[in-house]
Amino acid sequence: MTANREGMHNNLIDEHDSDCSSPEVRYSVFQNAAGKSGKRFFQEPFKVATACLTAFCLILLMILVVTSIHSGKGRSSDQDSLSSASETHMQTGCANVTALTEELQTVKKEKSELERERSQLKDKITKLEATTAPQTTPAPQTTPAPAKSPCPSDWKLFNGSCYYISVVYARRSWSDSQNYCKRNGGHLAIIHTPEEQTFIWDLLPRGHWNAFWFGISDTKVEDDWYWVDGTKLVGGFWEDGEPNNHINEDCGYMIKTDVLSRVAVKSWYDAPCERSLPWICEKTSEST
Repeated sequence: MTANREGMHNNLIDEHDSDCSSPEVRYSVFQNAAGKSGKRFFQEPFKVATACLTAFCLILLMILVVTSIHSGKGRSSDQDSLSSASETHMQTGCANVTALTEELQTVKKEKSELERERSQLKDKITKLEATTAPQTTPAPQTTPAPAKSPCPSDWKLFNGSCYYISVVYARRSWSDSQNYCKRNGGHLAIIHTPEEQTFIWDLLPRGHWNAFWFGISDTKVEDDWYWVDGTKLVGGFWEDGEPNNHINEDCGYMIKTDVLSRVAVKSWYDAPCERSLPWICEKTSEST
């Protein structure tokens, strides 16, 4: 641009050398030329920018108009769909209400008929009961009296006799045990049958060597065993090898141990009568 200005300045000087020789005249000419050229240079870009902005605004305006039109159509379509669905639901609901109302009326009618039939049946039953049922007075309810046990407490009944088994830690000699049984209306047990022997043996507790006196002895004559009521023993339920009179053993006892192979009908032994052992009493039951 500086070169152009210098060229223009030289040309002006050459063309008008005679007329524009003074400095003032040369400056004025240069200033006028530069002003016209600068205005044209700066005005043209602004016109182009203005035109571009105008076109861009028109394009935006067209886009907004088209979008608004499509949006309006979409909203209208959605509103129509919602309106149609609402009408359909309303029609369906009305139909359901009508059907339910009719069904309720039918149920009420059936209920009324059933109640009428029930009332008629009750009247018939009442008439039948009044004509056929005998007038009877119910018998008074009586509570049966509890049956009285034929044996005292802690005594066990078997075949008309009551049996008492002392606790294992209560120990007496054979004669003291007999005296205890007498004071309680009985005697040391007399056993004649296997059933009686088994019944008594089952009452005994198991232990290492639980031994109990019963009513047999040979104190008068060795090997002649007698019961406490004076009758002689026949047979018996001795263990194998018993009685053996090992150390003057004149009184009989029976045992029940922890050995499960032992049996009731082989449980009798003889021992010194002074030994302290538990005992077995027997007496006749009250019913007998």
